[in-house]
Amino acid sequence: MPRFRIPSGEAARRFVTALFAALAFVVAAPLLARAMDIREVVSPKGVKAWLVEDHGLPIITLRFAFRGGSTQDPAGKEGLAKLMAGLFDEGAGDLDSDAFQIKMDSIGAEMSFDAGRDALYGNLRLLSESREEALGLLALALDKTRYDEKPVERIRAQLLAGIEASANDPETKAGDVWRAALYADHPYARRDDGTADSLKAIAIDDLRAAKARLLGRDNLVVAVVGDIDEATLAVELDRVFGGLPERAGLAPVTEIEPKLDQRIPVVEASLPQTTLQFAWPGVDRDAPEFFAAYVMNHIYGGGTFSSRLYMEVREKRGLAYGVGSGLVDQDWSKMLFVQTATRADRAAETIAIVLEEAAKIARDGVTAAELKAAKANIIGSYAINNLSSSKAIARTLADLQLIGLPRDYIDKRAAFIDAVTADEVKAVAAKLFSARPAIMALGPDGAFAELK
Repeated sequence: MPRFRIPSGEAARRFVTALFAALAFVVAAPLLARAMDIREVVSPKGVKAWLVEDHGLPIITLRFAFRGGSTQDPAGKEGLAKLMAGLFDEGAGDLDSDAFQIKMDSIGAEMSFDAGRDALYGNLRLLSESREEALGLLALALDKTRYDEKPVERIRAQLLAGIEASANDPETKAGDVWRAALYADHPYARRDDGTADSLKAIAIDDLRAAKARLLGRDNLVVAVVGDIDEATLAVELDRVFGGLPERAGLAPVTEIEPKLDQRIPVVEASLPQTTLQFAWPGVDRDAPEFFAAYVMNHIYGGGTFSSRLYMEVREKRGLAYGVGSGLVDQDWSKMLFVQTATRADRAAETIAIVLEEAAKIARDGVTAAELKAAKANIIGSYAINNLSSSKAIARTLADLQLIGLPRDYIDKRAAFIDAVTADEVKAVAAKLFSARPAIMALGPDGAFAELK
């Protein structure tokens, strides 16, 4: 049988990108058809990974994360984690930026990095016959990042261009106001990409110091899906991550509850609509009432086309094109939020409906029909949203590890949802919606006239 081969150079990049896109569901489909076999692999140096082994196609998908993220940016140098993440594949070891990218293209691998508030993320997808070279490049990127001046300034310029482009964007301005109002001087009040001044203040030594603090084997999670066995992965884990420090040097971050019970008008007279945001208390992921809160939120506003907010705000009154709610689960803060946009002259009416529906679900609970439909939708949509491709599976497995959930969570999740009772939904609604929410209006003046 002839070996599976691909073109080289830029042709390889186009070929593999198309291959990954076309076969993503083909890889995942057999995994969805059976209970997912998630195995924990531990390397000789103690690096742990969750593996879903599948040899149906010669593709390996790797997702990893280091706890930390932009909350670790020092004051005055916000955007440091974001800038650092953009430079891992911009030269490493004896390969400058161009040579590194050419090497990646020649083997048809895809590598990317990003920084969020609570973690630094990395992704690698490769054909299994290029495993040795691709994982070697990833090891080089993490262990011997170059931080050459030219790519540093290019990535910095890209971030600065994004900040400049959004400087006059009303929604960006409102987001800054919203975070500052809710989180004050906590790191969550800052933008992940920093400011123009903070980015310009970051020196190459700051990048090296941040990498030394953020990358450690003790704050690392790894998820692997595809054509690799446990024994091989154990060896590769040490090759890629074994050279990192045993422990990261993360700065402490404090828990913070969003500041509620406030009205935040952001006046932009030129806007034709008023955008509304609401914040109530959230629920810890390991709290006993979490699944009840999840089902409650789905009925209240999280179920896109079936929720009470969608029916009352859009379907019955035509006040908005869309409306929704969600549970925000950050490492150091939780909230339940609602967002919508409506005509400026009907903003107060829309606010009143959002608040009224919250009061109703807290006072009267939900119907048996609502509860049944919500459970069916939540259970049925999980595989589509989280397990529909090898990339999605790897992302989900990494997220579960970051949250601290067990390997059998995917198998047990439906039972947790199905066990939620109407009484539990009503109780958690009463608990969360008893607080007076924070509300922000972005648009012409006057949105709060009836609420003052």
